[in-house]
Amino acid sequence: MIKIGIDELMKKTNSIFKLAILASKRAYELSQGSAKLVDMPPTTKPSTVALREIREGKVTYKERPKEK
Repeated sequence: MIKIGIDELMKKTNSIFKLAILASKRAYELSQGSAKLVDMPPTTKPSTVALREIREGKVTYKERPKEK
């Protein structure tokens, strides 16, 4: 089992909610056939790959400006 520390991931998003959304959207993309951005065995679950990609800075997010 691959372990990815939550502390490392929180440094990338500053919010557990943003992290959950980012990871779930990326895991969905991977499950639909998107290429992995990190080198991992083919049997690795999409959610684990997504978290590793976030930790390594391969997947990020951009906040939309707030509407007035």
